[in-house]
Amino acid sequence: MRIGIIGTHSTGKTTLLQRIEMELRAEGHKAARAPGRLAVRAAELGFPKLKKHTAISTAWIMNAGIAAELETTLTADVVLIDRAIPDALAYYLAALDERGEEGDARELAHLRALTSLHAQNYDLLFATVLDPAEPMGDHRDQDAGYRAAVDRHIHEIVADLPHQLVGNSDADRTAAVKAALALAATSVATV
Repeated sequence: MRIGIIGTHSTGKTTLLQRIEMELRAEGHKAARAPGRLAVRAAELGFPKLKKHTAISTAWIMNAGIAAELETTLTADVVLIDRAIPDALAYYLAALDERGEEGDARELAHLRALTSLHAQNYDLLFATVLDPAEPMGDHRDQDAGYRAAVDRHIHEIVADLPHQLVGNSDADRTAAVKAALALAATSVATV
């Protein structure tokens, strides 16, 4: 079973996924997070990121993410994906907006197709909702306009995908945890 989460930076994705992982383990599920920090690794390799994101850096992040998800299925019954595949596309589209570019139509079609096809593998997909009042983390891009553009693109991308919105409230986060636990209870045997 795969549970993904997407959202612009500083919307509580990682914290929520940690809570879901803890709750799943408490219920006896073999849950693990797919290795993350792919944007950091991409930058270390020399790929541009954030507002300088390109189709190639986006494709690398998506493919590395897919590989990490598949690797994690070898050791876990429930795979938790922080920054699931649609996330990379949203960051790229926001970068294009920031630069006033349209992007190559063929490359965009490829990235959209990859996103749409791979998203079908998620048993549950959470999309966080930006609360502009929530401060950005110290080590995050501080451009509020870029952050909002990423959020807008995320919600455009998932509009046609099954997903659950997670707002910045305890009730929304609790509902997300309950949805993950309920799905795991019916889909995965406990250890």
